[in-house]
Amino acid sequence: MWIGDKKRLSLAGMHFFLYLCGLIVLNMKKLSLILILVVGLCTVSCRRHVVPKPYGYFRIAVPDTSYTYCHPKGYPYGFLLSDNAVLEEHPYDGEQYWVDIQYPMLNATIYCSYKPIRNNLRSLAHDTQEFLFSHSRVASAIPVQEFANPAHNMWGLYFELHGNTATPIQFILTDSVRHFFRAAVYANCVPNQDSLAPIYDYLREDVRVMMESMEWYETN
Repeated sequence: MWIGDKKRLSLAGMHFFLYLCGLIVLNMKKLSLILILVVGLCTVSCRRHVVPKPYGYFRIAVPDTSYTYCHPKGYPYGFLLSDNAVLEEHPYDGEQYWVDIQYPMLNATIYCSYKPIRNNLRSLAHDTQEFLFSHSRVASAIPVQEFANPAHNMWGLYFELHGNTATPIQFILTDSVRHFFRAAVYANCVPNQDSLAPIYDYLREDVRVMMESMEWYETN
């Protein structure tokens, strides 16, 4: 039996092993005798128990949060923005008023798009649905929560995508007449809901603050 084998020696095997050790040490010094006996006894009497360890994740420390109202010049909307985030304008394919909200400390981004409503609300809602359910093959559930802020003429839907999806949080806001705003949260890494839970919890709160503080503005 190899020493690395984890099975216990039989009683006969133990006697044979000790007898063999005795023959070897007859002509050795006392110190060597003690050493071999200790090693031999440890080898035959110890049994290793292999216990699988659960998966572990690096601890992610999220920063404290404070908010400042943000209204990019000339944009048709404004909202409270976390002081840990950086807003970057992101014109795309001729579209105006699109922004990326970057979180350098969390390696995450909220991608925001804006569309003016021109008798196309149904089409915009359909595009949102298609984009949302493109993740349905990965998401284990997609609960939805309605949102309303009549004081700001604001109505919307808030979605959480459970499971290892690329985007765990999405939402839309509209006044149903002129403005349509959509946003999606992304972590800039391989999605893992368990390891990224602290980041998602942090961004969930930021998204809710953002929705509750959103206001519409007229553009030139």
